[in-house]
Amino acid sequence: MQAEQQQVATEDKYVVFQLGGEAYGVDINKVQDINPMTKITQVPRAPEFVEGIINLRGRVIPVIDLRKRFGLPPQDHTRSTVIVVVEVEGNTIGVIVDAVSEVLPIPRGVVEPPSPFIAGVDSDYLRGVAKLEDRLIILLDLEKALNRQEKNDLKDKRFFQPAAVEKVV
Repeated sequence: MQAEQQQVATEDKYVVFQLGGEAYGVDINKVQDINPMTKITQVPRAPEFVEGIINLRGRVIPVIDLRKRFGLPPQDHTRSTVIVVVEVEGNTIGVIVDAVSEVLPIPRGVVEPPSPFIAGVDSDYLRGVAKLEDRLIILLDLEKALNRQEKNDLKDKRFFQPAAVEKVV
C-alpha cells in the first residue's frame, strides 16, 4: 500500500491524444470533458485562432483547432476527431484534436524539459517530453498555448460567458 502511494506521488496522469501523427499529453486535471466532433458555429470577427463556439450542455464555449495553433497542415475531421474541453486560467475552452487514445500515468522521472533547440518564446506551451519505452509523448501546458493578448481577446468577446439575452423594448 505504501509503495503504491509513493508511486502515485511520483507520477502524473495525462490524457494522450494524436495530432499530426504525434502523441501529445495534457494533465488530466485540466481536462473537463472529451466530446465527439460537433457542428461549430462560426462567429463573425472572432479572433483568427478561434474556430467558433459550441453549446456544451447549455454553456457556450470557444473552440480552438490545435492543428492551426501548432502550424500543422489542415486535415478533414474524421470519426476519431474530438473536442477536448479544458480549463485555461479558470475559463473553459474546447480544443480540436485528431483522436484521444488513452489516459496514461507517466512517472516524473521519464519527463525531460524541451530541448533548447525547440524551446523559446513561441513554445512556452511545451511542458516536456516523456520518454517511454516505445515512444515519446510531447507534454503540453495548455495554459500557455494562448498568449496574454489572445486570452484577453476571448474574454473581451465574451466567449467564456453564456450569451446574454437582451430585452427589446
